[in-house]
Amino acid sequence: MPRAPVPNPLGARPAPPDDEACQASLLEAPLGEEEARDLARLLSALADPVRLRLLSLVAAHGEVCSCDLERPLGRSQPTISHHTKVLADAGLLVGERRGRWTWWRVVPERLASVRAALGG
Repeated sequence: MPRAPVPNPLGARPAPPDDEACQASLLEAPLGEEEARDLARLLSALADPVRLRLLSLVAAHGEVCSCDLERPLGRSQPTISHHTKVLADAGLLVGERRGRWTWWRVVPERLASVRAALGG
C-alpha cells in the first residue's frame, strides 16, 4: 500500500531557477588553499558562543577593558583572557596594555573579510 506524502513543513518547494535567473554562489571564485586556512581560522575563533558575545560587546562599545567583560559574560578573568587571546590570534581583536589591564578593539577589516567570504 503506498504511503501518503508527508507535507513539507516549509510549504511548497519553489520552482528551480532558470539559467538566466540563477545567481552566483556565495563565493565569486573558489578559495585558494591559503584563503581557506585563514577563513577556517577566523570561523573557528567565532565558533564559540562566549567569543561571539565577547566580540559583539567590544564591537558595540568600540573599546572595552578586560576588567569590564567579566560581569556581562559571567566568566572569570582567566577564561576571558583565553577567549580574547583566541580572537586576537585570529586577528579579530587588537589589545592595548594600559597598566594592569588590556583594552580591546575589533579589527573591522577582519570582520569585513568574513562577511565578504560568506557573500554578505
